[in-house]
This record gives sequence, C-alpha cells and structure tokens, in this order.
Amino acid sequence: MKKTLILQMRPEDETANSEFRAILNKGNLKADQVERVRVEQLLVKEVDLHKYNAIVAGGSPFDLSTPVEEKTETQKKIEDFFYRLFDQLIPRDFPFLGACSGNGLLGSYLGTNISGKYTEPVGHVQVKLTDEGKKDSLLKDFPNTFTAMVGHKEACDTTPEGATLLVTSEPCPVQMFRVKENIYATQFHPEADEAEFILRINIYKNYGYFAPEDAEKLKKNVEGIQPRETNEILRRFIEKYT
Repeated sequence: MKKTLILQMRPEDETANSEFRAILNKGNLKADQVERVRVEQLLVKEVDLHKYNAIVAGGSPFDLSTPVEEKTETQKKIEDFFYRLFDQLIPRDFPFLGACSGNGLLGSYLGTNISGKYTEPVGHVQVKLTDEGKKDSLLKDFPNTFTAMVGHKEACDTTPEGATLLVTSEPCPVQMFRVKENIYATQFHPEADEAEFILRINIYKNYGYFAPEDAEKLKKNVEGIQPRETNEILRRFIEKYT
C-alpha cells in the first residue's frame, strides 16, 4: 500500500513532533499510513514518488530570503532537496501540499520573489476565496471569508507564473495557490490550532517572529481560535489523494 510522505524541516524535536501529530490528526491519518522524513537531518537525498500517493510539507524556522552567504549548510541542502523534488513532481502533477515554508519553497522554485514585504505576526487572520478558489475541490462550499493561523517573516511577493491564486488577504495577497491540478501551497498553517500555536510561540519566541516580551499577549490572542476551514483543507487533500 502506498503511503503519504510527510516532509518536515523543524530542527527542534518538540516542535517537529507536535507538527507531525497535528498533520496526522487534522488529516485523519494513522501512523502506519505515512512515512515521515525530517529533511533537516539530511538523511534522505532523493524521493521515489512511486512509493507514495501524496506529499505534505510543513514549516521551518529557515528564511529563503536570507542572503546566500548567510545561509547554513543545512538550509542550503534543504532547499536543494526540495528543488530536486519539484523537478520530479511538477512535470507529473504529483499531489503535493506545502504549508508556510513549503509554500515559499514552491513559490521560489517557480520564480516568485520571496521577501518580508508581506510578513504576518503570529496569530490568526481573515482570508478570502478568489473566484477560482470557489471552484477548487479543496475549498468547495467554504464561506467567502474564514479564519487562518499564520506567522511568517516572509512570503511570495506575487502569485507564481502559471499558478492559480485560490485564497488571498489584504495583509498577505498570496495565501494559497495551485499549480496544475494537484499541487498546492498555503502560506497559512492548515494543520494548526490553538494548542499548536501556543507551543510554537513558546519555542520560537527568540527566533525573530515577534518580540519575546509579546509572547503572552500572542498566546492570549489565539485562545479559543478554531480554524475549521483551514483544517478541513488538509483533511480534504488527504482524502482526495489517499
């Protein structure tokens, strides 16, 4: 039986493990239905797509917009890994869902500039469907606007050439896009909920996403938030391709 490949890039065990559990939970996946690869550990160099039915890629503390000379060797190897992966999966239109860093990596590969122009503080925002988004199977019958969990220092400046913009917002215009029919990317976190973001706020408070002294205020800001629609995107993606 083919499995779903979960690609992660978080060096911190606690955050990586929590993200993995969140992907399983929101995707209605069991552990024996997936293969997990922590790309930052540099143990896997190539992916055999024939082994999988779909790929989900999570977030990371790495910034694509960091000058090349300031990037660590680990970050450079992560980027190389994903660009080789995109060389394989885009021609095949292989099912892929990249969130946050997965979104930036795909956008960068497709030639879009990644910068801090549309940064968003850790928290929740209102996003809205585009006309094309209303037609997409992952977003069908969604309300025109819904809540998404975000927190990023960089984003796509523009929708990648040849991609279809599905979800947008005023603070960050490229919130979700699709390439061909089966390749998706979201700037927001479809696996996240209140508990997941509180954990990340605690761990990443010294990573430059926000002032450390704002951590308690940010945690209060996400209390009670239930991003049902964005969680549903992940569930539908898994259901569609597995």
